[in-house]
Amino acid sequence: MTTKTAQRLPRKQRRDAILRAAARAFASHGYAQTSMDDIAEEAGVTKLILYRHFVSKQDLYAQVVESVASRVGAAISAGEERGEFYGLHARALLSVARADPEGFRLLWRHAAREREFAGRVESLRSEIVEYAGTRISGIVADPTFRRWAAEVILGFLVTSVLTWLDEGNPAHDDDFVLVCTRSLKALVGTWAEDRKILSAVLDVNTKPQGGSL
Repeated sequence: MTTKTAQRLPRKQRRDAILRAAARAFASHGYAQTSMDDIAEEAGVTKLILYRHFVSKQDLYAQVVESVASRVGAAISAGEERGEFYGLHARALLSVARADPEGFRLLWRHAAREREFAGRVESLRSEIVEYAGTRISGIVADPTFRRWAAEVILGFLVTSVLTWLDEGNPAHDDDFVLVCTRSLKALVGTWAEDRKILSAVLDVNTKPQGGSL
């Protein structure tokens, strides 16, 4: 087994490097099966250095999730300031994914299945869904339909970015964002045309079983 050699880094850079190494280890083996020894080896540091930055494995996992979630929020906010919407989430999510692939995968694929961290993932999802809902409120007036539509937008974008991260060519990231943008425009346009039908369907689906339609 080859042992990675630690390099002297400023504290913040060292902490960020450990977070990325932890994300790789957690994403590969899962929370329960990953030890602090595994993370120290992946990061190329001693356990002593690891514990100087993080008090426990739970703290480290939580910090990985929080770090990625914060960057997603910041990227969305930056896009909103530039007046973007349709392409906003695709570009924002992809920018974070490219900067920290394993951290992004950990947040969206794994953390929601870990009881200790699922709440933070759900909180982030709710924030993004609420934001998306406000942006389509002029098109989708019905609150039940709007919530469903916003969830669809987020689900589409997260799945698209994860799949592109796994299989896409980084040289064509702009093309990917363009496709996502056009897809969302078409989707929202369809909702605008069919909103009465879809609102009625969702209203029926939320009625108690056996009730009159």
